[in-house]
Amino acid sequence: MVSGCAANPPEATQAPTAASTPVIESTPEATQVPTAEPAADTAQSPKAEYRKMTAQEAKARIDSGDELIILDVRTPEEYAQGHIPGAVLLPVSNIAKDAPAQLPDKNAEILVYCRSGNRSHQAAQQLVTMGYTGIFDFGGIIDWPYETVTE
Repeated sequence: MVSGCAANPPEATQAPTAASTPVIESTPEATQVPTAEPAADTAQSPKAEYRKMTAQEAKARIDSGDELIILDVRTPEEYAQGHIPGAVLLPVSNIAKDAPAQLPDKNAEILVYCRSGNRSHQAAQQLVTMGYTGIFDFGGIIDWPYETVTE
């Protein structure tokens, strides 16, 4: 006989039945994940990331009146042909060199866009790598159904 084992094992324990198992019911509030809201504490994130949002979500953020930066990462020529009102131009090719001077607050909420979403993705990744924490990529102006200006 193996030491520590009883000759007669104790009665088997019954697994809980469905009737006796507590059920946690989800509520709509518990299952909805806020879209495009920054993490409360990004210092605990294992990997810094930017968030994606739709043009509609970006428009709602812009219209909220909260302080934010709309960042156009296209070329100066594309910007001149039409951009979102209030947008700041910083071509993706100049991010590493010019972002520290043009975007000194690394905790600012920055909404990034380009023409189709490719360069905004690249720019958002670069900004996060540089330590910016409030980056949101809403893709391209081709999906922007709202006002643009050519100032």
